[in-house]
Amino acid sequence: MLATMFLAFLLQIAFRYLLGLPIGWTHELSAILWVWLVLWGAAFVISEREEIRFDIIYGAVGPGPRRVMCIITAVALIALYLVSLPAVVDYVTFMKVQSTAYLKIRFDLLFSIYVVFAVAVVIRYIWLAWQALRGVAPEEFDPTKASSGV
Repeated sequence: MLATMFLAFLLQIAFRYLLGLPIGWTHELSAILWVWLVLWGAAFVISEREEIRFDIIYGAVGPGPRRVMCIITAVALIALYLVSLPAVVDYVTFMKVQSTAYLKIRFDLLFSIYVVFAVAVVIRYIWLAWQALRGVAPEEFDPTKASSGV
């Protein structure tokens, strides 16, 4: 998806500045791919320790309080996503009446990735809460081993 976004971006530059013919579908494609890339990656690619979080307090406490914080966070996120899921599904299915301007892709197909993302987040946090309830504390953050993911 990232390679396709990059190629569409280069094509857009070439058409606009070299040929003097601005095209809109490349921008639309890039925006669609970016949304899908971010949500797909957040749902299935990044691991728990790669997620962005405020870890000043989290990293300063021991395994017991980390487990409690993990359970509280998991319950809150599970509840929020499950409460919002019916409205999200309703909105996504409603959006079948509209399509994108250039590529004519139905919006329900484009927005469906959010439903997948929400379900994946709920499953991930059910698993994390279950692990914490079983006594497995989340990993302690070591700032000396922090990286950009490369």
